[in-house]
Amino acid sequence: MKHFVLICALVAGPALAETCPDAPDHDAALQALIGAARMAPDQGAAQALSQKMWAIWTDAPDEQAQAMLDRGMSKRSSYDFLGAIQDFDRLVAYCPNYAEGYNQRAFVNYLRHDFAGALEDLDRAIALSPNHVAALSGRALTLLGLDRLEEARAALTYALTLNPWLSERSLIAEGGPLAPVGEDI
Repeated sequence: MKHFVLICALVAGPALAETCPDAPDHDAALQALIGAARMAPDQGAAQALSQKMWAIWTDAPDEQAQAMLDRGMSKRSSYDFLGAIQDFDRLVAYCPNYAEGYNQRAFVNYLRHDFAGALEDLDRAIALSPNHVAALSGRALTLLGLDRLEEARAALTYALTLNPWLSERSLIAEGGPLAPVGEDI
């Protein structure tokens, strides 16, 4: 019987190594940063808080997932969009419950003007992380790209309730493409 258990453990070991652990629970820290962003006195203070949010979102569940995320982001930065998509595809296959894999793949699809693909990934990222401010603002930009202005305005308005300092706020200001529609006289 001992040999059977040992054989089962040896066989199962590699399969278990291919399972992504749960993403770290940073919800309390993220909520604190969102609260601080709402109260930030200026753009500079808000930018520092945004960088801390990014550190949370890009904290992958394990080293393997972190390597895939970092590699994909590096490829995206060097405009290797197909290589980045491949890395993010691997990441979401390995860690289907890690929101940032979907958010990063959405960003690459957005840059490629595949707005439908981006929107699908953004919706998944937001389902996994409802207060992912970057995914929410990315969703607004993607909806704008799809010319779905009312939905884009609503998405951006919600993102701005979480962080009123987002650079995308100019889109909803007077004269911007998502400015509230006024009444004609």
